[in-house]
Amino acid sequence: MLSNSRRILRLGIPAALLLSGGALAAPAAAAEPSPSDASAHSCSLTEGTLTATAAPTSERNERFADYGDSGVGWTGGDSTYSLELADGRQAWFFSDTFLGPVEADGSRPTTTPFLNNSIVVDDGSSLETVTGGTPDAPASIVGPTGEGPTGEARWHWFGDPERTRRGDVHVPLLQFKKFGPGPWDFRWSANRLAVLDGDTLELERIRELPSSTGINWGAWTMTEGSKTYVYGIADVEGVRSAFVARVTGNAGLAGNWKFWDGKRWSPREADAVPVASHVANEFSVARFEDGYLLVTADTTVPFDTRVVAQTSCSLTGGFAVATELYRMPETGLWGSYGDEDVYGYNAHEHPQLRDGNTLLVTHNVNTFDNVHDIFDDVTIYRPRFWEVELALD
Repeated sequence: MLSNSRRILRLGIPAALLLSGGALAAPAAAAEPSPSDASAHSCSLTEGTLTATAAPTSERNERFADYGDSGVGWTGGDSTYSLELADGRQAWFFSDTFLGPVEADGSRPTTTPFLNNSIVVDDGSSLETVTGGTPDAPASIVGPTGEGPTGEARWHWFGDPERTRRGDVHVPLLQFKKFGPGPWDFRWSANRLAVLDGDTLELERIRELPSSTGINWGAWTMTEGSKTYVYGIADVEGVRSAFVARVTGNAGLAGNWKFWDGKRWSPREADAVPVASHVANEFSVARFEDGYLLVTADTTVPFDTRVVAQTSCSLTGGFAVATELYRMPETGLWGSYGDEDVYGYNAHEHPQLRDGNTLLVTHNVNTFDNVHDIFDDVTIYRPRFWEVELALD
């Protein structure tokens, strides 16, 4: 992702607040037991052998490449969350985003518009870019909040969206702020919630979300029945770890939040404990067979190229690596770009587009060289689409 004030390439969302043993407190007395979410039972998904066969899906890759190369709207972005809208259209939610034009040699002008978030809508026959602002002066859908009390600039990146029963769209937001003049002088400051019109995707309002512990909520959301589960990330003793909360009520992600403390659902955010480790800033969790499948870029090794599936019998963990799905081929000097600055990151599934046991998985591609590469080649800063067929023996 890129800075909103200077196009300085980031390594993804910076490490969240390091949770100490004191922050991961004992369960509160009012915590709610939830046997149905318990992780003690067994399932064939974790007991069997999971294997994967993967390949790029040319149709979607070419579709987004052709649209981006046209320069009429979105030309590149990251995050690549997706949501099926009420009328059947597929909406693709991006964080940092470049817009057109695109030069004949496949480069973008250094003056190209740059936004912190956007949406590309696929109606089955064409793609269209949704932004804030006006056609002549496009802006982020959720723009900067203005200057903070000490003068710091603040901006928002998208999390995984959910469609509510009322028909609007709820998008978790990660708010970041600058605290100095340097390119790395920024940090996460709060979790927030954008409420978008379910048809036009225009911003209607912004609400606050739990933010007391430093967990970045919204890396993934999943609705089962009347409950929505929200996954977040934070570093625990240097390991990027996943946490989960449960939201109930009729207000979507603005409902009543409780947090998994290892045994039950607690009303205290400070009681949240990790349910998976070595995840990326973005990942996915979805039902598969009789358990749950977590798809993530592996972070055991920095900038690892492996995309892996972790499995669990419960959405509350514990997740463990079951198999490698594929390796991101663009990364490094020996990658498809032959460029040591290029890297892949933030892989996850799009469960609503699953076909039987064949998953649609995306990862993002970026470069450390935001002075030359990011402008010289528009193809770098785009998602890659893969089909992954799984077999359980």
